[in-house]
Amino acid sequence: MIKKWAILSLLLCGYFSFAQEYVPKNDGVKTNTSNYTAFTNAKIYVTANQVIENGTLLIKDGKVVSSGNNVTIPKNTVVVDISGKTIYPSFIDIYSDFGVKKPSSTPGNRRNPQYDAGREGYYWNDHIRPDQNAVDHFKFDSKKAEALRKAGFGVVTSHIDDGIIQGTGVLVTLAANGNDATRLLDQKVGQFSSTSKSRTSRQAYPTSLMGTMALLRQVNHDADWYAKGNIKEKDRALEAYIANKNLVQFFDAGKKVNALRFDKLGDQFGIQYVFVGGGDEYELIKDIKNTNAKFVLPINFPVAYDMEDPLLAQSVSLEDLKAWNQSPANPKILAENNITFALTTHKLKDAKQLMPNLLKAIKYGLDKTTALQALTSVPASIIGKSKELGHLKSGAYANFLITSGDIFDKETTIYENWITGIKDQLTDMNTTDLRGNYTFNLDNTDYQLEITGDIEKLKSKVKTETKAYDGKISFDKNWMQLTFATQDSTKKEFFRVVSHVTNTNTLNGKVYYPNGNETTFFASKQNKEDKKGGKKDKKNKKTDAPKIYPVTYPNMAYGTENLPKQETLLFKNVTVWTNEKDGIIKNTDVLIKNGKIAKIGVNLSTSNATVIDGTGKHLTAGIIDEHSHIATESVNEAGHNSTAEVTIEDVIDAEDVDIYRNLAGGVTSIQILHGSANPIGGRSAIIKLKWGEKADNLVYTNSPKFIKFALGENVKQSNWGDNAKTRFPQTRMGVEQVFTDYFQRAKEYDALKKSGKPYRKDLELETIAEILNKERFISCHSYVQSEINMLMKVCEAFGFNVNTFTHILEGYKVADKMVQHGAGGSTFSDWWAYKYEVNDAIPFNAPIMHNAGVLVAINSDDAEMSRRLNQEAAKSVKYGDISEEDAWKFVTLNPAKLLHIDNRVGSIKVGKDADVVLWTDNPLSIYAKAEKTIIEGAVYFDLKRDAELREAIKKEKNELTMLMLDAKNKGLKTKPIEKKEKELLHCDSIDHQHIH
Repeated sequence: MIKKWAILSLLLCGYFSFAQEYVPKNDGVKTNTSNYTAFTNAKIYVTANQVIENGTLLIKDGKVVSSGNNVTIPKNTVVVDISGKTIYPSFIDIYSDFGVKKPSSTPGNRRNPQYDAGREGYYWNDHIRPDQNAVDHFKFDSKKAEALRKAGFGVVTSHIDDGIIQGTGVLVTLAANGNDATRLLDQKVGQFSSTSKSRTSRQAYPTSLMGTMALLRQVNHDADWYAKGNIKEKDRALEAYIANKNLVQFFDAGKKVNALRFDKLGDQFGIQYVFVGGGDEYELIKDIKNTNAKFVLPINFPVAYDMEDPLLAQSVSLEDLKAWNQSPANPKILAENNITFALTTHKLKDAKQLMPNLLKAIKYGLDKTTALQALTSVPASIIGKSKELGHLKSGAYANFLITSGDIFDKETTIYENWITGIKDQLTDMNTTDLRGNYTFNLDNTDYQLEITGDIEKLKSKVKTETKAYDGKISFDKNWMQLTFATQDSTKKEFFRVVSHVTNTNTLNGKVYYPNGNETTFFASKQNKEDKKGGKKDKKNKKTDAPKIYPVTYPNMAYGTENLPKQETLLFKNVTVWTNEKDGIIKNTDVLIKNGKIAKIGVNLSTSNATVIDGTGKHLTAGIIDEHSHIATESVNEAGHNSTAEVTIEDVIDAEDVDIYRNLAGGVTSIQILHGSANPIGGRSAIIKLKWGEKADNLVYTNSPKFIKFALGENVKQSNWGDNAKTRFPQTRMGVEQVFTDYFQRAKEYDALKKSGKPYRKDLELETIAEILNKERFISCHSYVQSEINMLMKVCEAFGFNVNTFTHILEGYKVADKMVQHGAGGSTFSDWWAYKYEVNDAIPFNAPIMHNAGVLVAINSDDAEMSRRLNQEAAKSVKYGDISEEDAWKFVTLNPAKLLHIDNRVGSIKVGKDADVVLWTDNPLSIYAKAEKTIIEGAVYFDLKRDAELREAIKKEKNELTMLMLDAKNKGLKTKPIEKKEKELLHCDSIDHQHIH
């Protein structure tokens, strides 16, 4: 006892010597010590790769003095013999909000939008908060610190998880004793960013992910302008952003596609982000590797669904089933691809979930050495603290764990967690570890006793070959007490065992029967090899590895393991709708080679071509939808009345199943338009529907530049509710003034830019200036003739024309003026009366405009309608007596012309892209099906393959369902099935994920 108190006193003295030396001491005599502490005869992980057997760790004043086999131990050393124990560096979590309370939401009615910033002297957007420093908000949380220490952590980087740019983090120890003076290791570690807005402000902008990306670009341009001394007013946010530029830049991407998006944004400004991942990086691993970014990985793997109800189970998507199966392999796959990553407790409900999930990742193939690095040396390296953290070399902080064995064995106990030389005892090292598997015989019946759980909170199971029995175990001061039910299930009777444990290989004691009789009790411990079947089990070890289903592109239903490749295709004896002067040609051959239409003629032949019999079938150019809202994560940026700075190209959703469904309807190209939340909306994305490719590969090369404008009810917010009455404009007259004002400002901006004088780069005005310079084209949401006339006149006043009035339902009233102005018209075939401003719509609209000389297209503006645009085109034959050829051009060549891509697509002509569709019937027929949809010579949809995919999907879903049921039967955690409905986006859809 005296010796223990002596050691404790020495350790406390060591702690106080680490504290501030100049603090007065009024509660006793100030003493200093120069004593060392040596841990001997341990297995020491100096680093994950450097392991010392029977080594010594020598520490003093909170630092490591030495570690090795031949460490000289000074005379004034407290020696602790920990034979049989293992020492590891304590873990580091560099993405935490420990001790930093998330700000409360701003009081007030959040339904009333706020358009201006609420902070004076800072950036114009409240969600940009680089001036915030976590150290100013830090308050040590003893309860959370204890939980983190028990999980093995010694140090964390904490930050304010609030805002798009969130400010700097603080590096702190989790030592139980001390104060901020001793715990704070670095007051500014990294600058943190995310995609979410601040809870402290109701400022509306941005309302979308694309708005967030545009805002970050503008911040970087403004910071550069400010750094050059061009802004007279003081901006404390920009000053902080500039000052933090050389810190590690953390970005909470949350999913694989955001990592790719923001890496691209960062490259634009020379920023290499460290991304906080979403656990799905394995799905696009090559692209993730190409970012050259380091990652911080949460390991909150999906929980299995409770699939017992077969009807409910049908609603679980293959995508979710595969995520459950594949996600635990994510760390392994990143490691195999040499992607540097650290692990974090972020997104875990409790730090104690870390180790079970990590053990699961190891079961899925993650190397233990890599796992240890991801918790120690890698996080230290990412934050630039490799000299003092993440290892046990000389000079490092004395942050280490003492364990009973392999840290990645579920039976291992962490006895102590030392942080800066301060001991935190988690479990008494002298506690006897009873855990294991024992056998005993009672009344000629062989039993197995399994003792599991934490070393200080044991669990027990008693079973025979045929039955398991309820049991309860307790262990205190080397006395074990075990109670379990008798074999007679009709009676509630129990055996009681008492054993004084002196050797954990055998349990000797007495067993007491329900009738009061007693007999001796003897149980022997099994070796792990004996339990598993010895050598035979080792041979079958691989069979225990989980089955991981292959990743497909995209990794969901209708995805394929290999992307379609260009083929040489020869269509024979097919009816060809050329959309050229040759019109419709029957019994013709078409050769596709190298992604282009190579030849059109009769009796064509070529070597190495796949020959397709087109007898009785029709070959057309692929359908082009001029107005679509599929394949995007955002439609509207509704935070301002002009958002020309945002672009749909930033938020393309290449995994939207509507891409595949559109291919099944013969659609090969679409224009994804911004919505109609404001008079001047965002920029478009013109894409090819290359199902399975990443987003960047869908966008047309050298794509024409388009932007969405809008007129009518939506932009003046008359249908937004009574709370939306503060943003200008609120009238149709105001809409006209918005256009005039922005065009004039852009004109002046462009003049300054061209003058050669210094100017602040404004992404919004840059885009509008492109319109004035006829470099960008307008697609305008329109209904009412008066507004259509207004916009044409405003544009003419500034010397350019509107390219397209989209879903223009009163175009028939102003067709002559549109021809004179040079505007095209894209319309619905027969939608009318779904709101007041379309009461005058008629199904003859397209034919009347066409006959007047307007370039006419039929568009969808709807994910369902876009799958049947061939039938929408046919309605013009019915209502307007349009020829079949001209009606077909409404959904092929004409939208190609409106989008300025008719030199590449829209007709079957030698030299154009081989974007074609083989139909089973006349494409205007309701009976026609797209048999093959081909883009640049690659088959992206095939009717026969579609049937095969459906069977494969059914089979894979069933197999994964069985695995989930098996997981539940094994006692693993499950969750109830949640109904998920895909939101179909339209012009008026508003994002919600960025609004707290």
